[in-house]
Amino acid sequence: MMMTLTEENYLKALFHLSVENPEVSVLDLSKSLDIKMPTVNSMVKKLASKGQVRYEKYKPLQLTEEGRRSAGLIIRKHRLVEMFLVEKMGFGWDEVHEVAEQLEHIRSPKLFRKIDEILNHPKTDPHGSPIPDEKGEIAVQNFVTLSEGSPGILYRFMAVGSSDDRFLRQIDRLGFKLGDTIRILETMDFDHSQQVIINEQIARSFSQQISANIRVVPA
Repeated sequence: MMMTLTEENYLKALFHLSVENPEVSVLDLSKSLDIKMPTVNSMVKKLASKGQVRYEKYKPLQLTEEGRRSAGLIIRKHRLVEMFLVEKMGFGWDEVHEVAEQLEHIRSPKLFRKIDEILNHPKTDPHGSPIPDEKGEIAVQNFVTLSEGSPGILYRFMAVGSSDDRFLRQIDRLGFKLGDTIRILETMDFDHSQQVIINEQIARSFSQQISANIRVVPA
């Protein structure tokens, strides 16, 4: 079923919110999109009429199976574009999000299959997020945030939790990249900042906000 750019953005936003919280309300969606409640409510009803969303008054919103597939395919296009821009066009990982936001709405399965082939079928995007398959299915990542980590344990940097270009540039300035190891030396009681060592060589101090957006696994 054909959908407008706006409808696709709503589905994608609902998908991302539901990853963090399975009980997403119209108010949550309104805040996420920065759109007034009556407008969001009207759009949700429209998406429900198209079989993309389950909507009942005063109950959490849910994507239908078809809605999850639709959202997954939009996210697939977005993340393939990001990977192509970084790997084949020399963009920085902090430069690709806005471009991908525009190109994800192109309706050409052949184009995105070709991009996937050129990239040799990547499993993740430049930020470490999983790329959904051609059915819109997305792999579950069992990562934790660095802020949840324990002192003394060696972790590997797998993904970021924010695509904000300011955050990504800050990570670059810290000399930190996906695949690096990180050991927490100490977490401060006052502000939850962390003293860490990268690749067992470089000492750094991370704010709580930075640590909360770094996704890791034990190394």
